[in-house]
Amino acid sequence: MKALILVGGFGTRLRPLTLSFPKPLVDFANKPMILHQIEALKAIGVTEVVLAINYQPEVMLSFLKDFETKLGIKITCSQETEPLGTAGPLALARDKLIDGSDEPFFVLNSDVISEYPLNEMIKFHKSHGGEASLMVTKVDEPSKYGVIVMDDSTGKVEKFVEKPKVFVGNKINAGIYLLNPSVVDRIELKPTSIEKEVFPKIAAEQKLFAMVLPGFWMDIGQPRDYITGLRLYLNSLRKKSSSKLSTGPHIVGNVLVDESASIGEGCLIGPDVAIGPGCVIEPGVRLSRCTVMRGARIKRHACISSSIIGWHSTVGKWARVENMTILGEDVHVGDEVYSNGGVVLPHKSIKSSILNPEIVM
Repeated sequence: MKALILVGGFGTRLRPLTLSFPKPLVDFANKPMILHQIEALKAIGVTEVVLAINYQPEVMLSFLKDFETKLGIKITCSQETEPLGTAGPLALARDKLIDGSDEPFFVLNSDVISEYPLNEMIKFHKSHGGEASLMVTKVDEPSKYGVIVMDDSTGKVEKFVEKPKVFVGNKINAGIYLLNPSVVDRIELKPTSIEKEVFPKIAAEQKLFAMVLPGFWMDIGQPRDYITGLRLYLNSLRKKSSSKLSTGPHIVGNVLVDESASIGEGCLIGPDVAIGPGCVIEPGVRLSRCTVMRGARIKRHACISSSIIGWHSTVGKWARVENMTILGEDVHVGDEVYSNGGVVLPHKSIKSSILNPEIVM
């Protein structure tokens, strides 16, 4: 089986982190976002992954070559010279995806995190005999999304309603598809939306089916959702009684600590924290609802909550960082500095407090 991952463009919503790395290589729970997907695909027998990309393909490929050998899966790029939307990339990658075997292939949005129940999806796809299957997830506020109206007993999709003013359902597209090769014949090589142009036509022919995603789901393409996604992901590890989660007197709730990180005396870590490789957490530090990426140092008695600390950054002694503060790569926050929602571009030093959310360039 093959899979296409829609990597797309510049990752502007996750800046300043995406100023250093393409979005799929930004760490989530201590490994690049895209690796969660590639590992899930490999686990169910996918042998080749095609990345549909229009930005920094060489960075992505050189990074993923290591994983190709480690995971034993072929990873190639299909490069767009202009953004082709969510369907155009399938037409562009036709020769890589279709080999005459008539096997369906997966398509995934690169910034979706879930438990990836891909085996169940294969069974579902084979059972209904339609042309395309998509995963849907239930949301509390459907009026913010495009809603999928479907027959709950068969999964047959009836129609799509964009940001409905009146309640028509609470299921939205989860960005995970399983498609027959014939779907590619429906797509022209031009900027096209699979959600707005391709799927409605297949639904009109009664060949589109939707499966409700079990477990958690989050689009982690922007900071607030990234932090929410981390909480949901760690909680799913807890439900599986995963040995990856850290334990100890200084740990509260679900916490992921890389084995090469060091944590000083008297710290209180958690809930919902990921600490990456080579991080140094000095004594007396308090961390909650945050990610501390590879090589960062948090100095003694600093307090960090609801924030993302980029690679190789430093937070000074007694500093306080909170309210969706995002530090890019190699940012240095001084001792006793307060940041309330600061978004700091890479390679900056912050010597005075950021009292209100702002971008520091």
